Amino acid sequence: MRLARRHFLQLAASGAALPAAVRGAAADTYPSRPVHVVVPQAAASSTDIHARLIGQWLQDHLGQPFVIDPKPGAGGNVGTESVVRSAPDGYTLLTVNSQNAISPSLYPGLSFDFLRDIAPIGQISLAPLIMEVNPSVPANTVAEFIAYAKANPGKISMASAGVGGPQHLAGELFKSMTGLNLLHVPYRGSTPAVTDLVAGRVQVMFDVTPTAVPQIKAGKLRALAVTTAQRIGPLPEVPTVGEFVKGYEASAWTGIGTPKNTPPSVVETLNKQIKAGLGDATTRQRFAAISADVAQPLTPSEFGKMMADDVAKWSKVIKFAGIKPG
Repeated sequence: MRLARRHFLQLAASGAALPAAVRGAAADTYPSRPVHVVVPQAAASSTDIHARLIGQWLQDHLGQPFVIDPKPGAGGNVGTESVVRSAPDGYTLLTVNSQNAISPSLYPGLSFDFLRDIAPIGQISLAPLIMEVNPSVPANTVAEFIAYAKANPGKISMASAGVGGPQHLAGELFKSMTGLNLLHVPYRGSTPAVTDLVAGRVQVMFDVTPTAVPQIKAGKLRALAVTTAQRIGPLPEVPTVGEFVKGYEASAWTGIGTPKNTPPSVVETLNKQIKAGLGDATTRQRFAAISADVAQPLTPSEFGKMMADDVAKWSKVIKFAGIKPG
């Protein structure tokens, strides 16, 4: 009787351990088939390029294809919603970016809640914006620009790549912190906006580095400052806006998210590999080649806090400026 009871307890203990072992085996096999990475912006956009760079690393080190799938539309909400509605199994991921932090306030009627429905995995990149002016503008510093704009209220046009995008919001943040009256002129993308800035049809723009740096280095535009807290490698001599406007900071960023309730083991596997990719010299060089910086490695919870802070920040700017979708 005592031996039978001991045998029963041993079987029970083995049975209790079995699910954990099975879970461990399942985690070890992820991914076992191709992973789709949805990009909520257009193909060849900076977000798409960043996704392809980190996707290549994940594919090389996890042994399965990471298929980049652009799904643009409605300020990134079409692609984001498609991921929200996907199975939380780690086989459909979302390339999250600054627009995801802007959209909740810009589109209050969304059928999903970004912070609630998308679980953070890890940040990929940080893309500074550059405050640039046409050379005809009589200002070589942010302080000189502020003085010039205050002397000409409502007469200076500020270009952007579109209403409610990171470039527009960076400019509105600058306006709110300086009290300037600048006329916002939205375009459909950076290229036409920069074209008009070079031609002198508009005077100032907060632009992303891939389109800004070549024009600045060619002498067609003048850089006044970068929007990040630190100066950047491609333009080390250019100061930050914060050196003139205390507390100012804005940047475009990308990262990877997944539907809520995705297994923690999957999130951990992906976060670990993203961190490894960010530390790889070749990957860093590839990001540098497109004037983007790899992000500091963050845990999922740290990345989640960063996203929440950005949502709160841009909510205040959108409310202050009364911005509505274009």
